[in-house]
Amino acid sequence: MKKYEELHKKLTSLTVFRSLLEQPVMARLTALLGAEETDGLIEPYCALLHELYRTGDSLADRILSALAEDENIYVSYAAEGREAGEPIKSRLAEELAILGEAASLRCEDVIAEIGADIPLPRWRDGAPDVAAYYNGRLNRIATEGYGIFAAYHVFRADAEGRLLPVRRPDPQRLSELYGYENERRKVLKNTLALVEGLSANNVLLYGDAGTGKSSTVKAVVNELKDRGLRLIELQKSQLFLLPDIMDRLEGSPLKFIIFIDDLSFNSGDGDFAALKAILEGGVSSRGSNVAVYATSNRRHLVRETMSERDGDDVHLSDTLQELQSLSARFGLTVTFLRPEKDVFADIVLKLAEAKGITADRDELCRRAEAYAIRAGGRTPRAAKQFVELVRAGVM
Repeated sequence: MKKYEELHKKLTSLTVFRSLLEQPVMARLTALLGAEETDGLIEPYCALLHELYRTGDSLADRILSALAEDENIYVSYAAEGREAGEPIKSRLAEELAILGEAASLRCEDVIAEIGADIPLPRWRDGAPDVAAYYNGRLNRIATEGYGIFAAYHVFRADAEGRLLPVRRPDPQRLSELYGYENERRKVLKNTLALVEGLSANNVLLYGDAGTGKSSTVKAVVNELKDRGLRLIELQKSQLFLLPDIMDRLEGSPLKFIIFIDDLSFNSGDGDFAALKAILEGGVSSRGSNVAVYATSNRRHLVRETMSERDGDDVHLSDTLQELQSLSARFGLTVTFLRPEKDVFADIVLKLAEAKGITADRDELCRRAEAYAIRAGGRTPRAAKQFVELVRAGVM
């Protein structure tokens, strides 16, 4: 496209933001601007709109999002509190101007240049101050993050240790959890200390199944995500990845919870030593911006058998002490026990009120108690299941 030949050259010269050219929308835009009229411009134009429509209808917004998610040398310096050299700083300003020019492209002008004789799809025009936007992001990097951490706040690890975003995380909020206020307050205060850069403990949430241990961790993260908190969930079988993940997180201005749900070990489990070393005393210890949170139904995390206690270990007491030492390395242990009858009834009534259920309170509590007995005991999970069944008209 002759009119945009100069902008095409500028985009292909991107250096600091070169990885943006691999983004689908940016790649399609660059291909369109560099296309010769003889090639036919309708196809590359519609290919651009096809990619753009996947996430919205604003070219400017998509370019800004790509900038926020880009991991480049300049943002790495900023994240670590280091000053980039003058050549990099100068080039950054030049490239922000180029991207501002691209973000301000008017759809009608591009269509006029194409000269199509058929109706074409449109994007929503914008004229953002790209430099101001990016510099503002840099100033808020400790809370908004950069790269993949700018777009998502919950992650899982694959087999190679790459962090994958959870695109639809559990939206649980603390205001939606009933009961266990003192227990949740402890977890929240410890997490606030982590977010504020103070000394924070690793946390073990121990107790009966269905009492809301995992929900508490997820809800706390959802409350504090806008203050720079991110969660990385690992399976117990992935604990060997911890040193590499810790290395990646070191130096980041964000704060991270490494979350291990339903944690327990066999006495000879090799992952036992791996986690113990990370929690305290290992060569690759956790950074000050990371805390490990785990949930378990076992107070000492290690499954023991009576035969092991009666075995032929000469130093049995030392061995048992070793097995129990892991839980002691969590500086804060918060216990979640099954609620008493009146507490369970209160949880049921609050959940029912939140769902708009107006049944007789005494009758509701009586039926909930009967349901809990059949479900294996009183727990917040049983209360939630009962209320959902009532709401659906099943009970």
